[in-house]
Amino acid sequence: MTELRFNPLSGRWVTVAGERMSRPSDFVPRRLPVEAEPNRPCPFCPGHEEDTPPALESYGPKGGWQVRVVPNLYPAFAGAGSLVATDHGPLHRSAPARGIHEVLVLSPHHRLSWADLSDAQAGLVMAAIRDRIEDHAHHAGLEYTQVILNHGREAGASIEHPHGQLLGIPFVPGELDDELGHCARFATDNGGEGLLQAVVREEQERGERVVVDDGRIVALCPYWSGSPYELLIVPKRPVAHLDRAAPADLAACGRVLRDVLSRLRALLGDIAYNLVFHTAPHRADPEFCWHVHVLPKTTTAAGFEQGTGVRINVVPPERAAQQLLDIAD
Repeated sequence: MTELRFNPLSGRWVTVAGERMSRPSDFVPRRLPVEAEPNRPCPFCPGHEEDTPPALESYGPKGGWQVRVVPNLYPAFAGAGSLVATDHGPLHRSAPARGIHEVLVLSPHHRLSWADLSDAQAGLVMAAIRDRIEDHAHHAGLEYTQVILNHGREAGASIEHPHGQLLGIPFVPGELDDELGHCARFATDNGGEGLLQAVVREEQERGERVVVDDGRIVALCPYWSGSPYELLIVPKRPVAHLDRAAPADLAACGRVLRDVLSRLRALLGDIAYNLVFHTAPHRADPEFCWHVHVLPKTTTAAGFEQGTGVRINVVPPERAAQQLLDIAD
Protein backbone atom coordinates (compact mmCIF):
# COMPACT_ATOMS: atom_id res chain seq x y z
CA MET A 1 0.00 0.00 0.00
CA THR A 2 1.35 3.43 -0.92
CA GLU A 3 1.51 5.90 1.96
CA LEU A 4 2.81 9.34 2.84
CA ARG A 5 5.36 9.58 5.64
CA PHE A 6 6.49 12.78 7.34
CA ASN A 7 10.18 13.57 7.82
CA PRO A 8 10.44 15.46 11.14
CA LEU A 9 14.06 16.40 10.43
CA SER A 10 13.33 18.26 7.18
CA GLY A 11 9.63 19.03 7.65
CA ARG A 12 8.74 17.44 4.30
CA TRP A 13 6.52 14.56 3.21
CA VAL A 14 7.80 11.58 1.24
CA THR A 15 5.86 8.87 -0.58
CA VAL A 16 6.62 5.20 0.10
CA ALA A 17 5.34 3.09 -2.82
CA GLY A 18 6.62 -0.40 -2.13
CA GLU A 19 4.57 -2.16 -4.79
CA ARG A 20 6.39 -0.41 -7.64
CA MET A 21 9.72 -2.23 -7.21
CA SER A 22 10.83 -4.81 -4.69
CA ARG A 23 13.96 -6.69 -5.79
CA PRO A 24 17.54 -5.46 -5.26
CA SER A 25 18.35 -6.76 -8.77
CA ASP A 26 15.98 -4.12 -10.17
CA PHE A 27 18.64 -1.51 -9.39
CA VAL A 28 21.47 -1.32 -11.91
CA PRO A 29 25.02 -0.75 -10.56
CA ARG A 30 26.76 2.39 -11.77
CA ARG A 31 28.05 2.18 -15.32
CA LEU A 32 29.32 5.63 -16.26
CA PRO A 33 33.12 5.95 -16.14
CA VAL A 34 34.18 8.44 -13.48
CA GLU A 35 36.99 10.01 -15.49
CA ALA A 36 36.93 11.17 -19.09
CA GLU A 37 40.66 10.33 -19.40
CA PRO A 38 41.18 7.14 -17.37
CA ASN A 39 44.83 6.80 -18.51
CA ARG A 40 45.79 10.22 -17.17
CA PRO A 41 48.00 9.99 -14.03
CA CYS A 42 45.89 10.31 -10.89
CA PRO A 43 46.78 13.45 -8.90
CA PHE A 44 45.75 11.76 -5.64
CA CYS A 45 48.00 8.69 -5.95
CA PRO A 46 51.36 8.51 -4.13
CA GLY A 47 54.15 9.84 -6.33
CA HIS A 48 51.96 12.54 -7.85
CA GLU A 49 51.76 14.86 -4.86
CA GLU A 50 53.20 17.67 -6.99
CA ASP A 51 50.00 17.61 -9.08
CA THR A 52 48.05 19.08 -6.16
CA PRO A 53 48.71 22.16 -4.02
CA PRO A 54 50.80 21.45 -0.90
CA ALA A 55 48.97 19.37 1.69
CA LEU A 56 47.17 21.16 4.50
CA GLU A 57 47.24 17.98 6.58
CA SER A 58 48.92 14.62 6.08
CA TYR A 59 48.26 11.60 8.30
CA GLY A 60 50.33 8.44 8.50
CA PRO A 61 53.85 7.20 9.11
CA LYS A 62 56.86 9.40 8.48
CA GLY A 63 57.91 9.23 4.85
CA GLY A 64 54.44 8.26 3.64
CA TRP A 65 50.80 9.16 4.10
CA GLN A 66 47.51 7.33 4.68
CA VAL A 67 45.10 10.31 4.53
CA ARG A 68 45.81 13.66 2.90
CA VAL A 69 43.98 17.00 2.77
CA VAL A 70 44.79 19.47 -0.02
CA PRO A 71 43.22 22.68 -1.35
CA ASN A 72 40.86 22.14 -4.28
CA LEU A 73 42.43 23.29 -7.55
CA TYR A 74 39.03 24.50 -8.76
CA PRO A 75 37.34 25.83 -5.63
CA ALA A 76 33.66 26.67 -5.51
CA PHE A 77 34.41 28.92 -2.52
CA ALA A 78 37.62 30.91 -2.05
CA GLY A 79 38.85 33.98 -0.23
CA ALA A 80 38.63 35.35 3.28
CA GLY A 81 35.79 37.40 4.66
CA SER A 82 32.14 37.32 5.57
CA LEU A 83 29.17 37.20 3.25
CA VAL A 84 28.55 40.73 1.97
CA ALA A 85 25.63 40.99 -0.43
CA THR A 86 25.00 43.66 -3.02
CA ASP A 87 21.51 44.45 -4.28
CA HIS A 88 21.09 45.03 -8.02
CA GLY A 89 17.55 46.31 -7.97
CA PRO A 90 14.52 44.77 -6.22
CA LEU A 91 15.05 41.22 -7.55
CA HIS A 92 18.75 40.56 -7.95
CA ARG A 93 21.23 40.11 -5.12
CA SER A 94 24.76 38.73 -5.31
CA ALA A 95 27.78 38.17 -3.07
CA PRO A 96 31.35 36.92 -3.55
CA ALA A 97 31.56 33.16 -2.92
CA ARG A 98 34.10 33.50 -0.13
CA GLY A 99 35.19 30.47 1.83
CA ILE A 100 37.37 27.35 1.77
CA HIS A 101 37.21 24.31 -0.52
CA GLU A 102 39.41 21.31 0.29
CA VAL A 103 39.83 17.74 -0.91
CA LEU A 104 40.09 14.87 1.55
CA VAL A 105 41.99 11.90 0.04
CA LEU A 106 40.76 8.82 1.92
CA SER A 107 43.60 6.45 1.10
CA PRO A 108 46.74 6.11 -1.02
CA HIS A 109 45.07 3.19 -2.83
CA HIS A 110 43.41 4.26 -6.08
CA ARG A 111 40.59 1.72 -6.32
CA LEU A 112 39.54 1.35 -2.69
CA SER A 113 36.38 3.01 -1.42
CA TRP A 114 35.17 3.72 2.11
CA ALA A 115 33.59 0.23 1.99
CA ASP A 116 37.12 -1.24 1.84
CA LEU A 117 38.80 0.75 4.61
CA SER A 118 40.29 -0.97 7.64
CA ASP A 119 39.12 0.04 11.12
CA ALA A 120 42.26 2.14 11.57
CA GLN A 121 41.97 3.84 8.18
CA ALA A 122 38.28 4.65 8.65
CA GLY A 123 39.11 6.17 12.04
CA LEU A 124 41.92 8.23 10.49
CA VAL A 125 39.52 9.64 7.88
CA MET A 126 37.08 10.67 10.60
CA ALA A 127 39.93 12.27 12.59
CA ALA A 128 40.90 14.28 9.51
CA ILE A 129 37.30 15.46 9.07
CA ARG A 130 37.21 16.51 12.72
CA ASP A 131 40.50 18.41 12.45
CA ARG A 132 39.52 20.30 9.32
CA ILE A 133 36.12 21.34 10.71
CA GLU A 134 37.87 22.52 13.87
CA ASP A 135 40.32 24.55 11.76
CA HIS A 136 37.51 26.09 9.68
CA ALA A 137 35.76 27.20 12.86
CA HIS A 138 38.64 29.57 13.56
CA HIS A 139 38.30 31.39 10.24
CA ALA A 140 36.38 34.65 10.59
CA GLY A 141 33.47 34.81 8.19
CA LEU A 142 32.92 31.06 7.86
CA GLU A 143 29.55 30.06 9.27
CA TYR A 144 29.42 26.38 8.37
CA THR A 145 31.49 23.50 6.98
CA GLN A 146 29.82 20.98 4.69
CA VAL A 147 31.56 17.61 4.37
CA ILE A 148 30.53 15.41 1.45
CA LEU A 149 31.75 12.32 -0.38
CA ASN A 150 30.58 11.48 -3.90
CA HIS A 151 31.13 7.89 -5.06
CA GLY A 152 30.56 7.30 -8.77
CA ARG A 153 29.94 9.63 -11.69
CA GLU A 154 26.18 9.48 -11.14
CA ALA A 155 26.78 10.90 -7.65
CA GLY A 156 29.01 13.71 -8.89
CA ALA A 157 32.53 12.26 -8.62
CA SER A 158 34.99 13.40 -11.30
CA ILE A 159 38.06 11.46 -10.10
CA GLU A 160 37.94 7.75 -9.30
CA HIS A 161 40.45 7.84 -6.44
CA PRO A 162 38.39 7.79 -3.22
CA HIS A 163 38.06 11.31 -1.86
CA GLY A 164 35.68 13.67 -0.14
CA GLN A 165 35.32 17.43 -0.03
CA LEU A 166 35.18 19.98 2.76
CA LEU A 167 33.54 23.30 1.98
CA GLY A 168 33.71 26.13 4.49
CA ILE A 169 31.01 28.60 3.54
CA PRO A 170 29.89 32.06 4.76
CA PHE A 171 26.26 31.12 5.42
CA VAL A 172 24.16 28.32 6.91
CA PRO A 173 22.56 26.37 4.02
CA GLY A 174 18.80 25.95 3.91
CA GLU A 175 18.83 22.17 4.33
CA LEU A 176 20.74 22.46 7.59
CA ASP A 177 18.72 25.46 8.72
CA ASP A 178 15.57 23.37 8.33
CA GLU A 179 17.07 20.58 10.44
CA LEU A 180 18.17 23.02 13.13
CA GLY A 181 14.70 24.52 13.36
CA HIS A 182 12.88 21.20 13.56
CA CYS A 183 15.33 19.82 16.14
CA ALA A 184 14.88 22.91 18.33
CA ARG A 185 11.09 22.73 18.16
CA PHE A 186 11.06 19.00 18.89
CA ALA A 187 13.22 19.47 22.00
CA THR A 188 10.99 22.31 23.23
CA ASP A 189 7.85 20.20 22.75
CA ASN A 190 9.30 17.00 24.24
CA GLY A 191 10.93 17.98 27.49
CA GLY A 192 14.38 18.60 26.05
CA GLU A 193 14.82 15.24 24.32
CA GLY A 194 16.75 15.54 21.08
CA LEU A 195 14.93 14.62 17.88
CA LEU A 196 17.58 12.19 16.64
CA GLN A 197 17.96 10.60 20.06
CA ALA A 198 14.20 10.02 20.07
CA VAL A 199 14.51 8.44 16.63
CA VAL A 200 17.28 6.10 17.83
CA ARG A 201 15.34 5.18 20.98
CA GLU A 202 12.14 4.40 19.10
CA GLU A 203 13.86 2.49 16.31
CA GLN A 204 15.73 0.35 18.83
CA GLU A 205 12.45 -0.42 20.59
CA ARG A 206 10.66 -1.30 17.34
CA GLY A 207 13.52 -3.29 15.86
CA GLU A 208 12.34 -2.87 12.26
CA ARG A 209 14.77 -0.47 10.66
CA VAL A 210 18.09 -0.66 12.58
CA VAL A 211 20.90 -2.08 10.44
CA VAL A 212 23.91 -1.63 12.78
CA ASP A 213 24.15 -0.80 16.48
CA ASP A 214 27.71 -1.01 17.79
CA GLY A 215 26.94 0.58 21.15
CA ARG A 216 28.15 4.03 20.15
CA ILE A 217 26.73 4.58 16.66
CA VAL A 218 23.42 3.47 15.15
CA ALA A 219 22.82 3.06 11.41
CA LEU A 220 19.17 2.82 10.39
CA CYS A 221 16.92 3.14 7.39
CA PRO A 222 14.77 6.07 8.56
CA TYR A 223 11.01 5.66 8.66
CA TRP A 224 10.73 8.63 6.27
CA SER A 225 13.34 7.37 3.75
CA GLY A 226 12.81 9.30 0.55
CA SER A 227 14.90 6.98 -1.63
CA PRO A 228 15.70 3.24 -1.70
CA TYR A 229 18.24 2.09 0.91
CA GLU A 230 18.72 5.55 2.36
CA LEU A 231 20.55 5.35 5.70
CA LEU A 232 20.98 7.66 8.68
CA ILE A 233 24.08 7.35 10.91
CA VAL A 234 23.57 8.78 14.41
CA PRO A 235 25.75 8.78 17.55
CA LYS A 236 24.04 7.61 20.73
CA ARG A 237 25.77 10.39 22.67
CA PRO A 238 24.28 13.64 21.34
CA VAL A 239 26.85 16.30 20.47
CA ALA A 240 25.99 19.25 18.24
CA HIS A 241 29.43 19.71 16.70
CA LEU A 242 31.16 16.78 15.01
CA ASP A 243 34.57 18.23 15.88
CA ARG A 244 33.68 18.04 19.59
CA ALA A 245 32.56 14.39 19.51
CA ALA A 246 34.43 11.79 21.52
CA PRO A 247 37.29 10.23 19.51
CA ALA A 248 35.79 6.79 20.15
CA ASP A 249 32.47 7.90 18.64
CA LEU A 250 34.19 9.26 15.54
CA ALA A 251 36.18 6.05 15.10
CA ALA A 252 32.97 4.03 15.51
CA CYS A 253 31.24 6.20 12.91
CA GLY A 254 34.02 5.44 10.42
CA ARG A 255 33.65 1.70 11.02
CA VAL A 256 29.85 1.75 10.81
CA LEU A 257 29.96 3.71 7.55
CA ARG A 258 32.39 1.12 6.19
CA ASP A 259 30.09 -1.72 7.26
CA VAL A 260 26.87 -0.29 5.77
CA LEU A 261 28.58 0.71 2.52
CA SER A 262 30.01 -2.79 2.23
CA ARG A 263 26.54 -4.27 2.74
CA LEU A 264 25.04 -1.92 0.16
CA ARG A 265 27.66 -3.07 -2.36
CA ALA A 266 27.06 -6.74 -1.57
CA LEU A 267 23.30 -6.26 -2.02
CA LEU A 268 23.12 -3.85 -4.95
CA GLY A 269 26.52 -3.98 -6.64
CA ASP A 270 28.87 -1.02 -7.02
CA ILE A 271 26.21 1.69 -6.97
CA ALA A 272 26.91 5.40 -6.81
CA TYR A 273 26.15 7.19 -3.54
CA ASN A 274 26.60 10.42 -1.61
CA LEU A 275 27.67 10.75 2.01
CA VAL A 276 26.52 14.02 3.59
CA PHE A 277 27.79 15.00 7.04
CA HIS A 278 25.67 17.42 9.05
CA THR A 279 27.11 19.25 12.04
CA ALA A 280 26.17 22.43 13.90
CA PRO A 281 27.22 25.82 12.49
CA HIS A 282 30.47 27.27 13.80
CA ARG A 283 30.14 29.43 16.91
CA ALA A 284 26.56 28.24 17.53
CA ASP A 285 25.25 26.03 20.32
CA PRO A 286 21.94 24.68 19.04
CA GLU A 287 19.79 21.76 20.17
CA PHE A 288 21.21 19.43 17.56
CA CYS A 289 23.20 16.23 17.02
CA TRP A 290 25.75 15.69 14.26
CA HIS A 291 24.92 12.83 11.90
CA VAL A 292 25.57 11.40 8.43
CA HIS A 293 23.14 10.81 5.56
CA VAL A 294 23.92 7.89 3.21
CA LEU A 295 22.11 8.48 -0.08
CA PRO A 296 22.46 5.70 -2.69
CA LYS A 297 21.81 6.79 -6.28
CA THR A 298 19.50 3.94 -7.19
CA THR A 299 16.75 5.92 -8.94
CA THR A 300 16.33 9.17 -10.86
CA ALA A 301 14.08 12.00 -9.72
CA ALA A 302 11.24 12.29 -12.24
CA GLY A 303 8.83 15.12 -13.04
CA PHE A 304 6.62 14.76 -9.97
CA GLU A 305 9.59 14.83 -7.62
CA GLN A 306 11.24 17.71 -9.44
CA GLY A 307 8.03 19.73 -9.54
CA THR A 308 6.84 19.14 -5.98
CA GLY A 309 9.93 18.32 -3.95
CA VAL A 310 8.09 15.19 -2.73
CA ARG A 311 10.30 12.15 -3.20
CA ILE A 312 8.92 8.72 -4.09
CA ASN A 313 10.63 5.72 -2.49
CA VAL A 314 9.89 2.35 -4.11
CA VAL A 315 11.59 0.28 -1.37
CA PRO A 316 10.01 0.63 2.09
CA PRO A 317 12.74 1.21 4.69
CA GLU A 318 11.62 -1.83 6.68
CA ARG A 319 12.31 -4.03 3.66
CA ALA A 320 15.60 -2.27 2.93
CA ALA A 321 16.82 -2.71 6.50
CA GLN A 322 15.98 -6.41 6.53
CA GLN A 323 17.78 -6.99 3.23
CA LEU A 324 20.87 -5.19 4.52
CA LEU A 325 20.72 -7.17 7.78
CA ASP A 326 20.50 -10.44 5.86
CA ILE A 327 23.82 -9.64 4.15
CA ALA A 328 25.60 -10.26 7.45
CA ASP A 329 24.08 -13.75 7.88
